[in-house]
Amino acid sequence: MTQYLISFNDGAMSHIPEEDFPAVSKAAVAVVLEALDQGVFIFGGGLLDPALTTVVATDGSISQGPNRACKDFIGGFSIVEVASREEAHHWAARIAMACRCAQDVREFMPLPAEMAERARPH
Repeated sequence: MTQYLISFNDGAMSHIPEEDFPAVSKAAVAVVLEALDQGVFIFGGGLLDPALTTVVATDGSISQGPNRACKDFIGGFSIVEVASREEAHHWAARIAMACRCAQDVREFMPLPAEMAERARPH
């Protein structure tokens, strides 16, 4: 089984009228509940405004606001663990329909063996 990040950029849902957000939320929750029932949902959620970001530098110093070099910010994401990229695409399509915006699908690299041994089961 492989883990995939399914995500969309901040602002990707800005075309949705405010009055439609309850229906979008309900549809998204329904997809996540189904993924949970299927045992493929690992973790996910929506992220707050990128302006609230803090950046921790390699020296440990902390600055307010997003990294200026970053042009795009993740608006929300789900992590699923499935048998194939096609199955990840299936869940991404379901999420895209619910959230009314396109989804990026990226495969996680396998954990090094010494980390995988200690990773908590899900």
